[in-house]
Amino acid sequence: MTIRLRRSCISVPGSSEKMLRKAGENAAFGADQFFLDLEDAVAPGVKEAARANVVSALNEYEFGDAVRVVRVNAADHPNCYGDVISVIEGAGKRLDCLMMPKVDNVSHVHFVDRLLDQLEATLGLKNHIGLELQIETAEGLINVNEIASASSRTETIIFGPGDFSANIGMPALTVGAIDERYPGDIWHHVNMSILMAARAFGLQAIDGPYSLIRDETGLREVAKRTYLMGFDGKWALHPDQVAPLNEIYTPPLEAYERAEGIMAAYKKATEEDKIGAVMFGDEMIDEASRKMAEQLAIKGRLSGLDKKLAEKRSGTATAVATPAAAAAGEQA
Repeated sequence: MTIRLRRSCISVPGSSEKMLRKAGENAAFGADQFFLDLEDAVAPGVKEAARANVVSALNEYEFGDAVRVVRVNAADHPNCYGDVISVIEGAGKRLDCLMMPKVDNVSHVHFVDRLLDQLEATLGLKNHIGLELQIETAEGLINVNEIASASSRTETIIFGPGDFSANIGMPALTVGAIDERYPGDIWHHVNMSILMAARAFGLQAIDGPYSLIRDETGLREVAKRTYLMGFDGKWALHPDQVAPLNEIYTPPLEAYERAEGIMAAYKKATEEDKIGAVMFGDEMIDEASRKMAEQLAIKGRLSGLDKKLAEKRSGTATAVATPAAAAAGEQA
């Protein structure tokens, strides 16, 4: 399974030629991943027409280094088959993953997995198209462990708070928001269940959207919670949300430096000094410490912190660049 940088995953409606053009011309607004949406962001009457827009955009624009994804309609939706066929036949060689919404059970995964097998073989595609699976219903959460293990194509498990809230009858009207009336984190069980399933099968865990696009404080709060749990990234619904998410899901440089230091100290202790535990500053470290440090270091390297640390140590550190969201214009 491929591990990709997914701190920020921005949604682009497939029915909007204007937004598809802006996403292409602005390298998907500086996000690590973009997904061209054929599902909820597209009105029922124009879903089929949106397919052509998505295929054209994938073939016309380079999108920089961003992970390229299309969200099709759910496996039990009448448009799903046509979405998959049209997108893969039209732009399969330009695609990294398909995103499947409202995955309730393994049959949804198997359907798309087998369809991709046949399409890749028929079209002679050399790239192996991955899957991103959204948990958006009570049934999906109950089956999340089986869903996470259903296909070798799967790369991420994603939480969909809007549809999930509706499905279980929560009295919520803002997607992904925290309700201060609840004594604790109302999403903790759901997010931890998704995270455990993802990690058990070597997948990435991605948090869903926060729909108050002007509320950066609220976005930072919900993102910080899932970052501290161990999530790899979160959806963005607007270019202005990209930079905060890239910042939050990147480990602090000081933490990354410490992680690399722990691993180096432990390696010396075990390989040269032949001891299993050693002092690192004021802390006793052992194999568990190495494993913890390794996980943070992996995320840091994906985010380019190894280069920033080298610059810091050589005295040539530069300011962190932020995406030109202003140039991207309004997405909402």
